[in-house]
Amino acid sequence: MAGSGLAASSQPQRSGGRRAEGSNADWMGSLAPALSTFPLAHLAIPGSHDSFSYWVDEKSPVGPDQAMAIKRLAKISLVKKLMKKWSVTQNLTFKEQLEGGIRYFDLRVSSKPGEVGQEIYFIHGLFGIKVWDGLMEINTFLTQHPKEAIFLDFNHFYAMEDQHHIYLINRIREAFGSKLCTMEYVENVTLQYLWEKSQQVLIFYHYPLYQEYPFLWPGNKMPAPWANTTNVHKLLQFLETTLGERAEHGTFHVSQAILTPRVKTIARHLIRGLKNTLVHRNLPMILNWVKRQKPGVMGVNIITSDFVELVDFAATVIALNDLLLEGHRAVTKS
Repeated sequence: MAGSGLAASSQPQRSGGRRAEGSNADWMGSLAPALSTFPLAHLAIPGSHDSFSYWVDEKSPVGPDQAMAIKRLAKISLVKKLMKKWSVTQNLTFKEQLEGGIRYFDLRVSSKPGEVGQEIYFIHGLFGIKVWDGLMEINTFLTQHPKEAIFLDFNHFYAMEDQHHIYLINRIREAFGSKLCTMEYVENVTLQYLWEKSQQVLIFYHYPLYQEYPFLWPGNKMPAPWANTTNVHKLLQFLETTLGERAEHGTFHVSQAILTPRVKTIARHLIRGLKNTLVHRNLPMILNWVKRQKPGVMGVNIITSDFVELVDFAATVIALNDLLLEGHRAVTKS
């Protein structure tokens, strides 16, 4: 990838799977009017894990998020090709994810050691596109869909000093401007609240500098417990347990419905990659768990998945909001 961003010949290549359906592009604006007054923390919102990883650069150095042993091995070109099979967790670009209904994005970023300047890139083992390019793609969608709101969760930073953070924060402000939602009591933030202020973007920033910028929300307002397991039954039990421990007030909540390969998993299935080893066979069971959930106080809020287009993930999560509406109608009738 050239230093100036993605050239036409370097556009993200997908490894298969159908495209996300565009019918969910305006789902927030199309919700029943009553739901626009519910706190966003009580709605069911689909998200993606390692949202940016649809394209990684095999030609760039291995990222600073990797152990030294991996960096040494990666000098062999075949190793980077194999790394890509385990680094990529999404097939769809930001635009395609947004059109498919995804509204929460899990973001890991890094400077590129040895590169002149302070440019910041997405990273998951290998470097992805420039953060700026991703932000601009997202902003274009938001301009075209003014009733949609998104969560950008910057939760891992690598090879970044304060000056890198200041550069990135300024780029975020430059990209979204008045669309940024300033820090507020979580329960006050409803779709109606955002529409009245013409705000669409909530930025969660897991680094102390957030305190100096009113449009950055602290990372502790977006807890995302991680099961760290390859076993789908253990994952589902973990999701149930952590939902039960969710704070009633003051935070959003991410249910990470993802399986994480261990070193031995990767060693045994090196060629097959993440999608073919863990995701394909377990997604139906994970989706069945999603279908049994209910949003609201102490219920599910944001649910994330790998390869969001492989099943009707976003549509399934969005449909859970009908349960909130039924509960609301029952209360108003009584």
